Amino acid sequence: MCGIAGFTGVTLISDAESVVRRMTAAIAHRGPDDHRFYNDSSVSLGHRRLSIIDVSSGHQPMTNEDGGLWLIYNGEIFNHASLRPALEAAGHRYITHCDTETILHAYEQYGPDCVKKFRGMFAFAIWNKDARTLFCARDRLGIKPFYYHWDGERLVFASEIKALLCYPGISARLNESTIPEYLAFGYLSGEETMFKGIRKLMPGHHLTLQVDGGPPRIERYWDVPRPTQFEKRDDADWIDECRQRLEETVRMRLMSDVPLGMFLSGGVDSSAIAALMKRMVDGPVKTFAVGYNEVQYSELSYARQVADSIGTEHNEIVIGMEDFFNVLPNLIWHEDEPITWPSSVSLYFVSKLAAEQVKVVLTGEGSDELFAGYARYHTYAWNEKWSGTYDILPASLRGFVRNQIGTSALLSASLRRKLQHTFVGRSPGLQSLYLDNFYSAFSREPAAYDNFLQYWNADAGEELLPKMLYADQKTYLVELLMKQDQMSMANSIESRVPFLDHPFVEFAAGVPGHMKLRNGEGKYILKRAIEDLLPHDIIYRKKMGFPTPLRSWLQDARSENLFNILRDPRGILAPHIDRKELESLLARQRSGREDCTDRLWRLLNFQLWGDIFITGRRGRRESLLAGETLLAR
Repeated sequence: MCGIAGFTGVTLISDAESVVRRMTAAIAHRGPDDHRFYNDSSVSLGHRRLSIIDVSSGHQPMTNEDGGLWLIYNGEIFNHASLRPALEAAGHRYITHCDTETILHAYEQYGPDCVKKFRGMFAFAIWNKDARTLFCARDRLGIKPFYYHWDGERLVFASEIKALLCYPGISARLNESTIPEYLAFGYLSGEETMFKGIRKLMPGHHLTLQVDGGPPRIERYWDVPRPTQFEKRDDADWIDECRQRLEETVRMRLMSDVPLGMFLSGGVDSSAIAALMKRMVDGPVKTFAVGYNEVQYSELSYARQVADSIGTEHNEIVIGMEDFFNVLPNLIWHEDEPITWPSSVSLYFVSKLAAEQVKVVLTGEGSDELFAGYARYHTYAWNEKWSGTYDILPASLRGFVRNQIGTSALLSASLRRKLQHTFVGRSPGLQSLYLDNFYSAFSREPAAYDNFLQYWNADAGEELLPKMLYADQKTYLVELLMKQDQMSMANSIESRVPFLDHPFVEFAAGVPGHMKLRNGEGKYILKRAIEDLLPHDIIYRKKMGFPTPLRSWLQDARSENLFNILRDPRGILAPHIDRKELESLLARQRSGREDCTDRLWRLLNFQLWGDIFITGRRGRRESLLAGETLLAR
């Protein structure tokens, strides 16, 4: 796991080397172990290394035998050792034992198709000195980030946006067209970022730039399979194959020359991986968990139960309201864009805890999107089924009922919230019953949903469950992975996601719906596959989903200083918000009449992001709850 940065063009700026040094310095947290550079008349490459494999060698930028290719790379190729014999047989000479060199030789041998050979997580750039061509690639699921800027003459790229902002002429400007999608989802699922002129290389894509040859050419090399028919096999056969494949992907991700551990939430996904690790690793397995002082929002007891059951060396950290909010500006700086989920803060703290003992952790991300683990999949299918029958009633009557659910003082806020997730409390149709219901905090502008809907509508004949899973894998999951990467790398540790080994993802896509969602319960096949590993009450307990006490904190008197940040007339929010509506929103939250948590979270993060990156008025470190604001760096 590392940080990369670089740029290329017909002519380079005069101080190219000092610029690439500043770019890599901005992401030093991604690679505190080493930093090196390569420069010639058409390219400048920089690398920050977090040494995991072949620690004593494997330095980057790395070149091939004749010095014609130069590589900078972030990630891990877990099957590099199995690719090596064929490459050596073809005449390629190795001088290290690291996976970095395999990328170089594979590119020499296979060209751009080399990416199809790799199992792992990666974002890399290869400079062909003689052909004056830059080839860049991002892994299939988007586990590793890759951002770039193209101005018609030069391509500038990096692992994080903040590094791009160190390049002369690239300024931090708000991309206003992205505001509707941000307010709806809390993140952007397409190529654009919230910075004007800065884009993402999408998962499963590669980019080729021929200097003097026009704009970069971007191509997709992989996508999640979309089967229209499923094999007819008995349950036991599916379950056995799931277990075998899961064992393979976990074992593959234990490759390391440095200590590794496991983030353990006490949920079925992380618990299953931890239990398999314990069986595969000689010596102790270290697990790490995070929770809150508010016990009802904390999963620490479940994580502790799992750790005791499988016998790991368990470590915990407990955070409170002040810990949570006071670190928020620093984390927005690390993530480059507003924090989507409050759980990112928890992830930062557990990463910080783990970094005291290990350099690599495994995590349970991805299982919910592969095997239908979220309640929304079942709930939307149920709503869609019954809304057609309910629509027989006159529209005026249905409208009256919806209005009563939304406003009646006879109903508690909790009951109103539950009813508003059903067809009784919502308008019919995909936007209301699914998108507004489970994703959107604010926006009702159709453009807000365009990126999501391009995946939803990709196969008109597809069954409902595969459609929901595919859309989430291409949008929601990619953002989760960005959170995972940025929060762990903020603490200079590498996180690995066994569920997202692409052969395992392809297997999951071919598993029929009744093996994923059965009798309203998700992840049926996975839970059955690991029943011998964990206590029954852990596997089948109700999913909590990494909750935070954010709602109650925003009703705490100390949150008034957060609300004052939202009111700031000099902030980025001011031109885009109705101040009377903002005050109404705050009043409804304080009184408990309405749960406005998601909306306030979106607004607060947007305001802080604007202060840090756009206006420059607020620095990375400040005490938000005390109202103390430091000058920007």
